[in-house]
Amino acid sequence: MSWEETLTEQEKRRAREQLEQLLERQARMGHADVVTYYPPEAIAQRDLFALAGTHVDGTQWAVGDCDHRFPLQSISKVFTYALALEDNGRETTLTRVGVEPSGDPFNALEFDWNMRRPHNPMVNAGALVAADILGGSDVEEKIGRLLERMRIYAGNPDLDVDEELLDSMMAEADRNLGISYYMRSLGMLVGEVDEILRVYLAACSVHVSTAELSEMGATLANGGVNPRTGERAMPRTYVRDVIGVMFTCGMYDAAGQWANDVGIPAKSGVSGGIMAAIPNQVGLSVFSPGLDMHGNSVRGINVFRELSDRFGLHIFADPEETQLGRLGGRVWPEPAPEPEPGALDPEPREDLPDAGSPPPALESSQA
Repeated sequence: MSWEETLTEQEKRRAREQLEQLLERQARMGHADVVTYYPPEAIAQRDLFALAGTHVDGTQWAVGDCDHRFPLQSISKVFTYALALEDNGRETTLTRVGVEPSGDPFNALEFDWNMRRPHNPMVNAGALVAADILGGSDVEEKIGRLLERMRIYAGNPDLDVDEELLDSMMAEADRNLGISYYMRSLGMLVGEVDEILRVYLAACSVHVSTAELSEMGATLANGGVNPRTGERAMPRTYVRDVIGVMFTCGMYDAAGQWANDVGIPAKSGVSGGIMAAIPNQVGLSVFSPGLDMHGNSVRGINVFRELSDRFGLHIFADPEETQLGRLGGRVWPEPAPEPEPGALDPEPREDLPDAGSPPPALESSQA
């Protein structure tokens, strides 16, 4: 049975037990690998840890500190890009922002110079372009439209911009201002820089809970429809674009390694959140504020590695490997061992000449 089928009540209870055990085990790992916190005062929240999942049938699990609210930060880029696609279409959007991994930090002053556009919408430069091309007559309308969509994704009509945080980020936005003015000088941005930046940072300042974040991921996994409310947040036709760029570009400059090792489309933010969407299956989210050198949550990374390795949630895994909520399988299946070098090579064919033998002469008809 593949996990995208509707879960039984017993499987729902089993999945919750497994997530609780996963959270408890990762909580014991400590903070040894943490490099930084953002902002630095977040070190006071170092022990906060939450994990949530929302299945496409509407079932939701929330374990740990899931009532704690935190700003989306860079996770908001997913939703800004989704609305930009809806407003402009795929081809027009691609003329302004690409979909290639950059390999550079999220705030790097680097572009796709051949196409004269930012590499992708998950880095700051690309997110600024996405904010620039949103439909709306002024800043307030653009922010309002984006906020209304976020409310549908999260299933919470009370989501709002944190104006105090927004003002603080605007006051400290020297690097983003520099990137923006440089981009406008190159023709990559068209609107007023202060207005573009305010739209972008307003989305970053929206606070969510871990449970709401998993619901936002589940809305993407469910083809753009919130599985708990039934309300559509974005057109289905662009869901593949959004999840695709999450998979290849969503984890800052560690995105390639993430795609290979973890294999779950995801987007992280420096506030310590990670949101994931597995198409036709589930939305997942983690919050823990301790960050690694790339700006990703250390505990969050470890949780998703375990979900991939032990639970078989890598999107290229065999469906039979999926164990989350499954009954009758091992509770903590170990990953299959790697084969010995050469073990998968075909048996040598007897009709082939030895390596040292000269090749047979070509017949004239073979020339």
